[in-house]
Amino acid sequence: MATTARTYGEACGIPRALDRIGERWALMIVRELVLGPKRFTDLRTGLPNASPNVLSQRLRELEQTGVVRKRKLPPPAASTVYELTKWGAELDHVLMALGRWGARAPLAPSEDSMSFDAHILSFQTLFDSSLAEGVETTLELRFGDDVFHARVHERTLDIGRGAPARADAIVESDVGTLLAISHGRRDLDEAVRLEEVRIAGDEAAVERFLGLFTLPAPAAEAA
Repeated sequence: MATTARTYGEACGIPRALDRIGERWALMIVRELVLGPKRFTDLRTGLPNASPNVLSQRLRELEQTGVVRKRKLPPPAASTVYELTKWGAELDHVLMALGRWGARAPLAPSEDSMSFDAHILSFQTLFDSSLAEGVETTLELRFGDDVFHARVHERTLDIGRGAPARADAIVESDVGTLLAISHGRRDLDEAVRLEEVRIAGDEAAVERFLGLFTLPAPAAEAA
């Protein structure tokens, strides 16, 4: 079985996992692939601080350990994309739990940024199921050319690429504005008035949806 060059040499599941995804940038690549396949150039866009050589090396290692696979798209695209294997896709829940834990760390410097996919996944990370009792709704979220579905059902949230078959409302905005509203840093009515958010359909459903997210208390204050 292929492993990364360095290994903890233990049978415990934790070091065995870290042998495969513990190298710098490995989990960040997984994060960028959670919402679907990407070309190498797309991964470079999402991870601008990773050098091309390091990114290529990590992708090779993730392929060797069965977390990522490479696939050639049929014509006319004929592009090579990277995607998570079925086993690799199971890291979704691990990443969400890690993201919720990390969200309690001291605030990042204001100059720190997040990739587009990281913004989308933060909806999943900060979703508060305790607020979703009785909420059943499906929205279509449009961020420029990127279209997502967001479905709240039985106190769970499913968000992913692609339009839903049916939506209670269609929301057009930029992801940063919607996140700011969900965090309580912006007002939905004001954003609509300024045309930073455009809603077609059930506005109340959109307001309920954006009220289902909570920022965890910083660890120092939550002890």
